[in-house]
Amino acid sequence: MPKITYIEFNGTEHTVDLAEGLTIMEGAVNNNIPGIEGDCGGACACSTCHVYVDPAHTEKLKPQEEMETDMLDFAYEPKENSRLGCQISVTADMDGLIVRMPEKQL
Repeated sequence: MPKITYIEFNGTEHTVDLAEGLTIMEGAVNNNIPGIEGDCGGACACSTCHVYVDPAHTEKLKPQEEMETDMLDFAYEPKENSRLGCQISVTADMDGLIVRMPEKQL
């Protein structure tokens, strides 16, 4: 299983093994990782699973779809490497992926 590292805004790191097919949001919620809420349950209807993907790993992800891009407009301090965790499905080549959480979720 790929190892994914979540880094809270305060710098606390959590590295977990995630089964392929789960989303970054599901991995955080299932492992009680603070900083990702996932209020809409993964329906891409909020921005409470907003993460910053480490630039070294952005090429491993499928491109954003329009719905995700639209929802990121509601995220707290979106950046070029912002993604919604519910829209990132884990694949084998994502081993070592690092995501950072913003200061807060909106």
